[in-house]
Amino acid sequence: MAEGTDDRALPATEELALARRALDSGDLAHAADHVAAALARAPTLPEVHETLARLAAVGGDDAVDLFPLQHHTFIGAVVARAHLLAAAGRPAEGLDLLVAATAHAPGADWAGVPWVTSPELAERLGPDQAARVLMQVCAAAPDPVPASDRAALAAYLTLARNAVTVHPEHGLLLGTASALARRVGEVPLAVRWATRGVRAAPSKIGEVWLGYALRSAGRTREALAALRRAVDHDPDDLAVYADIAGTLADHGRLDEALVWIERALVRNPSFDCAVHTAHRLRFQRDGDVRHLVALADFVRDHPDDSHEHGDLAECCRGRPWLGQVTPVGSRPPAQEAGETPSPPSADAARRLQHLAHPAWPHPPAAYDTAVGLATLDLPDLLGLLAHPPEAPPTALGRVLAGQDPALWVRCVQVWACLGLLHHRTDEPWSASTRRRVLTELADTEEVAEAALFALVTAAWVDPSVRPDVAGLVAARLATVAEATRQGPVPMAASLAHLALATPDLDPDSVTLARSLAGSPGGGHRSPLRVLLSRLLRPFRPRLAGPP
Repeated sequence: MAEGTDDRALPATEELALARRALDSGDLAHAADHVAAALARAPTLPEVHETLARLAAVGGDDAVDLFPLQHHTFIGAVVARAHLLAAAGRPAEGLDLLVAATAHAPGADWAGVPWVTSPELAERLGPDQAARVLMQVCAAAPDPVPASDRAALAAYLTLARNAVTVHPEHGLLLGTASALARRVGEVPLAVRWATRGVRAAPSKIGEVWLGYALRSAGRTREALAALRRAVDHDPDDLAVYADIAGTLADHGRLDEALVWIERALVRNPSFDCAVHTAHRLRFQRDGDVRHLVALADFVRDHPDDSHEHGDLAECCRGRPWLGQVTPVGSRPPAQEAGETPSPPSADAARRLQHLAHPAWPHPPAAYDTAVGLATLDLPDLLGLLAHPPEAPPTALGRVLAGQDPALWVRCVQVWACLGLLHHRTDEPWSASTRRRVLTELADTEEVAEAALFALVTAAWVDPSVRPDVAGLVAARLATVAEATRQGPVPMAASLAHLALATPDLDPDSVTLARSLAGSPGGGHRSPLRVLLSRLLRPFRPRLAGPP
């Protein structure tokens, strides 16, 4: 489906004028194109629907064919076809297309038309079809739906109300209606419908819907009871175990949460929801990065998981080097030695400006993002380090420059070093150019942490290099720790956090890193960390919500 809200398109009124002109001349194909364009711009405008009705009257039984479904169909044509199908007595097919439009562009009120909100539709659909449509809407909508997009789903909630009125004892319908109500913030209504649904037809999914509604209402004890009843209905649905564990952990009952997730893993050690939840909760318990590394390995080895999870990003968010750069401490003046690299090419500077950011979801995501620098040659990558380009003229660039000019330079260093990880990847690691250059840079005070972070990132994405990287980090950490005995070392705390993010670091080095970092859990929440956490929000993955 192609996007239908291009700002360069004509206003709906102009599209309608062109549609009417084409109708008057008998050119139905062009009239259909302009009606579709008008629908995309103003899906609930009465004049648009009047013109569509006129087109349908002229086109007769073939009017639907004026809006064929193809591999890439314009969204306005999809919506027009939906309305014509409903008018032809096929409302279920029409609703399917409207839901597809909602999934594609959730901020538009595609369903806000009289035939969808009419009580008669609920009677014509029947409870099973109505429940199926509501399920499709829930699958297409985030959980919860942002407040700005809830009005666009109001018609579907009206459909749910009408259907429940006509079929007040249909358990599946009540449950799906509850799921939609909860997503759009109608929590008390969601609880009422889910309660009635379980009473009418006790089932696992009904108890799950009730549990989610009660949890959203802050009634945690009752929510857990409902989810436990869901387990009684189906002890093999391990997703419910993960939901119970997550709910317990969210309310400070971590030990109980771990018991539930371990029960799930006993039944199936590779079930994705249980694995993701288990590693997240274990990391919550002791702050040991090995749990997150194991989760990253699982994600890499299971690319076809049933849905996207955000546990790894959630754990790394706001944590030094796991999810963002550390504050820039004072640095000694750079020492000029040997030949200074030439400035980077304009293309290299543009590429780095486009992707550099002080925060990332987690190290493997940073590695994947840096592939945008993969085709740069070594002089360009080193030139970026020696001659950092200016911050880009974007909102992010202005924030970075305004908060701390040194922060942008730090970002340049980090991403240029990540770019080095993609340099000549065909070379075996131990003798590779990328390893040699990064280890040399790690001994250069000004860019040491950026280079070490790139090495640590390599260890996250390639288990075979972990012993080597862990040894390099441990040696550098020991050197800095020894230097702190003579006085403060600006990079000590940042390096300690880097060490704590390093896969397979030896226990003695972990203990040393924790002492240098100042706390076993990963440091305090400084104003800069708060800022960077906010900057990370656009990178957060969409979390898969409950049904």
